[in-house]
Amino acid sequence: MRTRPTQAVLVGLLLVLGVRDAAAAEIVQWQVDGVAREAIVYAPASSPEEGAPLVLAFHGFGDNAQNFQYTNLHAAWPEAIVVYLQGLVTRRGLPGWQVEQGVRDDRDLRLVDVALRSLRETYSVDDNRIYATGYSNGGMFAYLLWAERPEVFAAYAPVAARLRPSVRPTEARPVLHVAGERDRVVSFADQQAAIAVALEVNGVAEPAACGVGCTEFGAGTAAPVMTWIHPGPHIYPRGTSERIVAFLREHSRPR
Repeated sequence: MRTRPTQAVLVGLLLVLGVRDAAAAEIVQWQVDGVAREAIVYAPASSPEEGAPLVLAFHGFGDNAQNFQYTNLHAAWPEAIVVYLQGLVTRRGLPGWQVEQGVRDDRDLRLVDVALRSLRETYSVDDNRIYATGYSNGGMFAYLLWAERPEVFAAYAPVAARLRPSVRPTEARPVLHVAGERDRVVSFADQQAAIAVALEVNGVAEPAACGVGCTEFGAGTAAPVMTWIHPGPHIYPRGTSERIVAFLREHSRPR
């Protein structure tokens, strides 16, 4: 079932973002274990022979896909299929994502599996250029996908996120982590610990400057870790989507 999206109301972190004119989108629904799940899909009018890149984007706790589309990842990468997925109620009656394996019967991991099968059937997808990104709770789910679905994704881009103790990726993949030094929601120390895990898993250590607040470890390797550390609190800073897209464009799974 597909319907046209309603107009989103900008709230919370998205008030700091500039909204651009966007191409038409579709709301797509799937049944996952008898539960209706949905996402907003932006797809290019045409794709190259090898297929288009696919980006799965996960909103933060208490937010929703309607708002998160205003991060404008699809505008930053119009050649890609960008999918803003909707979380289910987790706690306090607010939507979010699982952040550890086995939680709530892995309903969100299974959503990703179902969504990917459907998206591959509907669109021309380059299987070597599938990516996961998310903000806060959504970024933690992106980290979980690194641990639980490393064979699927070419790279990951968590924002303002941390790793739970039980989540330990084992396969090297390119990672971009965006963090605020004054984050009081997901502590900067916890985010630094997540970055340290990424460095260890990817086996990179040599830092190289890549702009203001930006450091790339293992530049030129198959699985670098890039960090963008800004001085702000728990926000999705202006320009983040462009940084994410620039990073993801550079990485694909070996063909």
